[in-house]
Amino acid sequence: MSSATSSSDTLPGDPPGGRRAVAVWSIGVAVYFVAVIFRTSLGVAGLDAVERFHINASALSTFSILQLLVYAGMQIPVGLMVDRLGTKKVLTLGVVLFTVGQLGFAFSSSYGMALVSRALLGCGDAMTFISVLRLGTRWFPARRGPLVAQLAGLVGMAGNLVSTLVLARLLHGIGWEAAFAGSALAGVVVLVLMLLFLKDHPEGFEPAPVPTTHKGAAYVRRQIAVTWREPGTRLGLWVHFSTQFPAMVFLLLWGLPFLVEAQGLSRGTAGELLTLVVLSNMVIGLVYGQIVARHHAARLPLALGTVATTAVMWAMPVVWPGQAPMWLLVLMCVVLGACGPASMIGFDFARPANPPERQGTASGIVNMGGFIASMTTLLAVGVLLDATGENYRVAFSAVFVLEALGVSQILRLRRRAARAERERLVASRVASVHVPV
Repeated sequence: MSSATSSSDTLPGDPPGGRRAVAVWSIGVAVYFVAVIFRTSLGVAGLDAVERFHINASALSTFSILQLLVYAGMQIPVGLMVDRLGTKKVLTLGVVLFTVGQLGFAFSSSYGMALVSRALLGCGDAMTFISVLRLGTRWFPARRGPLVAQLAGLVGMAGNLVSTLVLARLLHGIGWEAAFAGSALAGVVVLVLMLLFLKDHPEGFEPAPVPTTHKGAAYVRRQIAVTWREPGTRLGLWVHFSTQFPAMVFLLLWGLPFLVEAQGLSRGTAGELLTLVVLSNMVIGLVYGQIVARHHAARLPLALGTVATTAVMWAMPVVWPGQAPMWLLVLMCVVLGACGPASMIGFDFARPANPPERQGTASGIVNMGGFIASMTTLLAVGVLLDATGENYRVAFSAVFVLEALGVSQILRLRRRAARAERERLVASRVASVHVPV
């Protein structure tokens, strides 16, 4: 078939996909799956951590804030590393770091040691998702990009489900050290699989070397500056910023204490509601992936609609007089499940805005958005809880400030990004007509 007949989202030299691509990509996704289990393990152990390390709400939030601070701070360096070194090398380093961090957390006897362990975990975790996104673009055709990214996010949420269902039970069954140390073995398993079977790209589809006169710090500065100048990159960051963090804050740390202490639920019932968030995320992720893959114009309406719906459902239990009814908490958790899939839309704005040699850097910039928002909100909630005598109504209102900021930036950038994307689409069609059969 002549490349002149290719669609705008299928480029000459696109990887073929197929079973081999699925097998290799699945190994990378397995690494991300384990990283998410480790990342979210504190969400089911927050009240236990308070007792183990004798800390208050602000100190507890510091665990997650530090982890996310490291994660967010590593996104651009990791993106640059992926662009220069490839997926396998970066993922290998990431697995080693997050496994050591989880093992260290298991045997930490002091608050300081536990903080260092979570920082190591966050550093390793930061290297996984961008690498998996890059792996998907190297092994699958461009038209599959939105669905592949959503599937990766779905598998990550399955890791969250393991934390909620399995690790929580192990924690209360066999104890802190055995539960966390035992889970660290999963890191060893995926490391072996990756070293044996993972490849950066299919044979015959090696990325062409990119000539550059910039090296070292000059290369880093230019790579970041050029990527940031793309309106699609910045729009992707603010979409990720606005959509991801409410569910992240709820699942990573404050959901369980809110449901138990403010809503009077048992730990078991609260855990079931956290599980509902994860299950909702997995279902909605499949739906959003299909919609965006077929209708790119739906990206912004989906993102903004998710922000608006999340804000409404977050507000209702917060302002409800007394304890909220169960049906409302269930509905809130179902809606929070849309936050993760909506955040993946941010990558669908940045991906077409940047050439292959900048995909890692662009993904890193976008991925910073939600984690900066999550980190800020985690800190704000902890500080407000301590300052108000654990008034969740006041503390949880911090979410609305961050959502308003993110939406204002999305509305500011949307036309500029759409215009640039239309111009690239026209240029791509013109170029494809001149490619020989």
